[in-house]
Amino acid sequence: MTRRKRPRARLAGLAALVLTATAFAGPAQAARGAAPRAADHQATQRAIDAAVAAGIPGITVEARDAHGVWKSASGVGDRQTGAPRGKNDRFRIGGLTDTFVATVLLQMEAEKKLSLDDTVDRYLPGLVTGNGNDGRKITVRELLNHTSGLFDYLAVKDYYETYSLGDGFLQHRYDTLTPEQRVKVALGQAPLFAPGARFSFSNTNDVLAALIVEKVGGGSYEDEVRERIIEPLRLRATSNPGDSIGLPQPSGRGYSKLFLSQPDRIDDVTELNGSQLWGNGDIISSAADLNRFYGALIRGKLLPPQQLKELTTTVANPDFPGATYGLGIEKITLSCGTPLWFRDGGTSGWLTMAALTEDGRHQLAFNYNSDWGPETLIPILNAEFCDTPAASGPGSHA
Repeated sequence: MTRRKRPRARLAGLAALVLTATAFAGPAQAARGAAPRAADHQATQRAIDAAVAAGIPGITVEARDAHGVWKSASGVGDRQTGAPRGKNDRFRIGGLTDTFVATVLLQMEAEKKLSLDDTVDRYLPGLVTGNGNDGRKITVRELLNHTSGLFDYLAVKDYYETYSLGDGFLQHRYDTLTPEQRVKVALGQAPLFAPGARFSFSNTNDVLAALIVEKVGGGSYEDEVRERIIEPLRLRATSNPGDSIGLPQPSGRGYSKLFLSQPDRIDDVTELNGSQLWGNGDIISSAADLNRFYGALIRGKLLPPQQLKELTTTVANPDFPGATYGLGIEKITLSCGTPLWFRDGGTSGWLTMAALTEDGRHQLAFNYNSDWGPETLIPILNAEFCDTPAASGPGSHA
């Protein structure tokens, strides 16, 4: 498998690469089209234990299905003290933030406050310009499905080395950044292609989408997310950090391999100014809250039918054949024939996955307190959605 080098903060891309390559190439665990049988989640427990044995410090996980709610954890939440990873830990969800932003914009469309086919320039006049970038030719929809062509600010070498890698991260982790500063970094680069031509994931799109939320709503993006999603769904473990640097409790520590020349070195990167992830990776949540959110979303509890259809209308991802991308959500079919909606997200110290069946009734969310090991994601998905329960093994950790 060939992987292109990507900035650590874009680990969602790495996860998607592994996900796509393995989901279709791996051996089927059940007859194609067969209903998943994972009532006791023993296979999932074994899979997260195996990921920890392979080098992930700790994993927290929750699954929901017709049999109820299952919670578990494996490994450590603090490598220094040896404290175990908690079943109710809060963590930075990285790119899953995008789904919250997309949901707010779709709600605004349903309220006739905007159209996804409006141009970016209509709401952010003059912001997207220079080096061939033109906000008059990019629509809101193209931001959400990542067909805008805008360069990813996190892929700009100078920015990456300053804020995501090695000594740069350690020296600048407490810096406060504005969204406009990060957009400006991207606009220093020419677009990858004409708007609408193809898919290419760019964190720049998500920052601009959050700025449009503020322009249309007249307040902060954080307030819109709280009032429209967090409070109605009672997501008590979900919050936006602003420019704070820590995590609310309960939580573990987050770890990163910041130094490419020292692959065995592991740094504690828990503390990070939340403004550096504003709009595209800042939200803090738990596995339970993510399941509640994605389940409600796919089951039509947050959007009218027309907007739900738009959310789930996907475009092909040529970088990862077989995967498709909607508006802040992705789709793939596992080798056993189970189609899933999912979203993976990585940021310094954390890697998160939420996945659910098409009807939204079988859900899985889990988090690594590390930003490496995306190749271990697929066995966990297969275990939950494909494997049949074993006759023996660890019991439920509910």
